[in-house]
Amino acid sequence: MRAGETSVPVDGPAVRISARGKRRRRTLIAVTVVFVVFCAATARLFVWPDQGMPSRVDAIVMLDSPGRPLNVAVRLAEQHRAPFLVISQGTPASRDPCPRPVPEVTLICFNPTPPTTQGEAEFVGRLARKHHWQSIAVVAITTQDSRARLRIERCFPGQVYIVTAPIKLSTWPYQISYEWAALVKALVFQRGC
Repeated sequence: MRAGETSVPVDGPAVRISARGKRRRRTLIAVTVVFVVFCAATARLFVWPDQGMPSRVDAIVMLDSPGRPLNVAVRLAEQHRAPFLVISQGTPASRDPCPRPVPEVTLICFNPTPPTTQGEAEFVGRLARKHHWQSIAVVAITTQDSRARLRIERCFPGQVYIVTAPIKLSTWPYQISYEWAALVKALVFQRGC
């Protein structure tokens, strides 16, 4: 037997495993574990995040995003789940117009500065202080759930609930990639409200 080799009994003659073979096997196991953890985190954060809301909150806040969050936000307002409906139009070029008013619901449409989730969270935090909100339901696309919750909770001390709006199946790969990058940015580089 050469230096760096180990004999492993197998039914039959001994098999020699080199040190290089052991390193390859350990590397393969480590890469597999990292891949499985990454897939599990992706599923938990972006595919099946926590969501839902109680029967009533102080405000419904829609974040500007692809998909149909406006339909979900308006439906919740029409069910009188909150006295305020806050609609982010993202940028002046946003494709979602300010919806028609809902009876007995105060409608607030805004363009955040900066035109990002960060800007939306800052605006919502200011509105919450002004109106003394204790709870809000944030309407976002499914992949945006975790990052939206993080951003809003940094600017709003009350209870945050997330209600998700569906997106097209074909956009999932892009949205998940985008959300990973945006979540890292929010966690590492933009830690404040």
